[in-house]
Amino acid sequence: MHIDHTTLRTSALEETKDFFIRIFGLTEGTRPAVIAANIPGYWLYWKESPLVHLIQSPPDYSPSLEYSSEAIDHTAFYMEDHEGFKKKLEDLQVRYSSMDLPDIGERRIFLRTPTGILLETVFRK
Repeated sequence: MHIDHTTLRTSALEETKDFFIRIFGLTEGTRPAVIAANIPGYWLYWKESPLVHLIQSPPDYSPSLEYSSEAIDHTAFYMEDHEGFKKKLEDLQVRYSSMDLPDIGERRIFLRTPTGILLETVFRK
């Protein structure tokens, strides 16, 4: 099983897009016409696949039948080059925390988007 994509609703659309491009090296890609015509946002690609979908929160956002009051706690991205990514965050002065899990051969780095969404990066040996 793989995560196909994650969709984040944000009131800071441009800042969040720039964050994912700058931190993860994603690129802005095409969106289906019907979505692009009706929902402000971006699809950000990793290689050939849209991985992160960003959509604009309505200015009068409040939980309702159209918008769930539930939220995803975090999204995790499998990545390579733990030390290189950590250095990139430090060079860009992005705050993060780390967790090493030697019993399962993983290292994790946690960071937040400009609006506070928690992201996890997973590095396996």
